[in-house]
Amino acid sequence: MGVAFEDILLASSILLFISILISKSLGRFGVPALLLFLAVGMLAGSEGLGKIYYNDPQTAQSLGTIALTFILFSGGLDTRWESTKPILWRGVVLATIGVFITAIALGGFVYLVTDLTILESLLLGSIVSSTDAAAVFSILRSKNIGLKNNLRPTLELESGSNDPMAYFLTISFTFLILNPEASIWQLVPMFFTQMSIGAVSGIAMGRIMGWVINRIKLEQEGLYPALTMAMVIFTYAFTNLINGNGFLAVYVAAVMLGNRNFIHKRSLTKFYDGVAWLMQILMFLTLGLLVFPSQMVPVLGVGLLISLFLIIVARPLSVFLSLAFFKNTIQDKLYVSWVGLRGAVPIVFATYPMLAGVERSGMIFNIVFFIVLTSVMVQGTTLALVAKWLNLGERDKRLKKHQFDLEMEYDLKNELTEIEVPKNSPAIGKTLVDLHFPKGALIVLINRSKKFVTPNGATILEPNDILFVMTDNDDELVKVNELLGYEVE
Repeated sequence: MGVAFEDILLASSILLFISILISKSLGRFGVPALLLFLAVGMLAGSEGLGKIYYNDPQTAQSLGTIALTFILFSGGLDTRWESTKPILWRGVVLATIGVFITAIALGGFVYLVTDLTILESLLLGSIVSSTDAAAVFSILRSKNIGLKNNLRPTLELESGSNDPMAYFLTISFTFLILNPEASIWQLVPMFFTQMSIGAVSGIAMGRIMGWVINRIKLEQEGLYPALTMAMVIFTYAFTNLINGNGFLAVYVAAVMLGNRNFIHKRSLTKFYDGVAWLMQILMFLTLGLLVFPSQMVPVLGVGLLISLFLIIVARPLSVFLSLAFFKNTIQDKLYVSWVGLRGAVPIVFATYPMLAGVERSGMIFNIVFFIVLTSVMVQGTTLALVAKWLNLGERDKRLKKHQFDLEMEYDLKNELTEIEVPKNSPAIGKTLVDLHFPKGALIVLINRSKKFVTPNGATILEPNDILFVMTDNDDELVKVNELLGYEVE
């Protein structure tokens, strides 16, 4: 008896609803959402309480590819060039050389402790060589933890840009296993070709996206998300068609787009943040359904051993070697090493050898799934604690600000920000002219007890006034925060 489409929709909606509720309930205790979504999928699977039989790696891979595309695009939109520029090469080295070192080191260890061939071992190492940022920062933000020494943008850049390298290595070693006569040196020019085409395509599409959005002038505002979605999918598909790395192209395009102004920028950024969360939930649920817990039992011992080696040796080795020529403290390197959190992406990558027909792909998939679970449970639940131990964690002293969408067609840098005057602010009782705000900062409106006041130089600030501040750059916003009594790092 077939399953009706309505039944699939009903089950999907129930699983989605349960996942969100559990995430809200347990997320406050530091349990990563990733782990919760995977757990719900496993419980609903054929060996869980739900008894939903699902064994379709092809669909899981297709869904994972689409999901990863939009997750990377959302992450790129939130990447600020001002904070990324000082640590650009640090992040790039971690996302490329660091990933390569992790794959080789772990692959060598897997070859020593299992009966997998050297190429199969390197394939496994490649699959789990990239890190996942979603769970990391959901925990740090929920605990209101800041990080010193530009570690947050470093980790964001690495996590957002290291999946293309892991994808290339996964596809390459899968190819070498299926084609024993091929040489690994054939892959070197392929790597530079794919990455170069991906980067150039991303830069071009990022500029094109901004130009199209600002000039197309659609009648219905609701069509702008659909327009950008079409361009995102086109960027990935077209780049792959011309033998480039589609994931890299999407991320670079998003960074290019996110660092210029365009119509409905704030609303589109929020829209894709929601899409990214939806994609993560659906991907984690699907991968949870795909796994059969009973098949993981035979690999528990070796999986635990490999996972511990990855956490304690391979990841720190890659971080310390990658950052050897940068000015980072031992504490910085140790924390970056600990934030080598593996997410759903390695599980998606593990479906590639399965679909390609690699002989030991089933065993590799189960080991990868166990590595992800271990990483999330051990590292994901202790990020804030380790930051505190290493004296790198601090309360985020910068004011939580709300920025408004300035519907401008031009590439302007102005931002309208909402800032509340603290009760103990030194600015209370002073006129705006006496505060000497930066020349590029303008108080355009004041919300005082839910009544709006049009300010002028003689306006006196009162406790809990909410200021709508127009600024040209982040430095001016920092200066405004300081004048209002906020401590800003």
